[in-house]
Amino acid sequence: MVQVSRRPGVTGSALIRLLTRLTEHGVPESKQAFAERLSQWLRWTDAISLSSALNSPPATARTGARAASASAEERECARVRSALTKAITEGTAFSVDDFAPYRQRYIARQQAMEAGIAPLRGRLRTVLAARSPAMARLASVDAVMEQALDPHEQRLLATVPSLLDKYFKRLRQAHQATQAHETDEAAQAVAGDAQAADGPGKQTSSPVQTQPAAWLDAFGKDMQGVLLAELDIRFQPVEGLLEALRT
Repeated sequence: MVQVSRRPGVTGSALIRLLTRLTEHGVPESKQAFAERLSQWLRWTDAISLSSALNSPPATARTGARAASASAEERECARVRSALTKAITEGTAFSVDDFAPYRQRYIARQQAMEAGIAPLRGRLRTVLAARSPAMARLASVDAVMEQALDPHEQRLLATVPSLLDKYFKRLRQAHQATQAHETDEAAQAVAGDAQAADGPGKQTSSPVQTQPAAWLDAFGKDMQGVLLAELDIRFQPVEGLLEALRT
């Protein structure tokens, strides 16, 4: 089994740390401040929209709107997250040494996360907007940020399957090398037994057979961990809105 690197000092999200561990290339620490890096993702039109959301007078909460309880929204968020987690953790491994089914599964889980989390985020904004003028402003800011940052987030997350593909090929190559080495050792042992035998009827040992499912199972667990870390990333805006709702 190939040994993945464990580079000390890697900071950032769990997803970044895990991908750094599984790939051969480290992630250099950015020398830019967070606000400076964020500004590179915002177009001038996004900046105008964000400024308007921040500086405009708080909208008045809708008259007669029923304030949904935070516990009800928390239950719905927990239900969605539980369903997405269950879909990730069930049936990750395949019995073939081709990455194609893993890629299809990863992309399908990404699509499921998008389909489940986006409506949830919009629902929380609606609930917040009905709470108070200040919460309505927060909901407006979140809507602007989602529109501005979501394309960049999707573009970056779309590269994860390709990184996993490279890791998959490294594991497969290491398995094949180990298998070839063990087969060669077994062949040498058989040849030695044959030379030591007194007659042709001597029983000899069979070549050692490795179990290909072991490395595939390891990869499946690693991919599962990456998906769960991605789920954490995607759920962060929802958690932020929930925290505002609790107050």
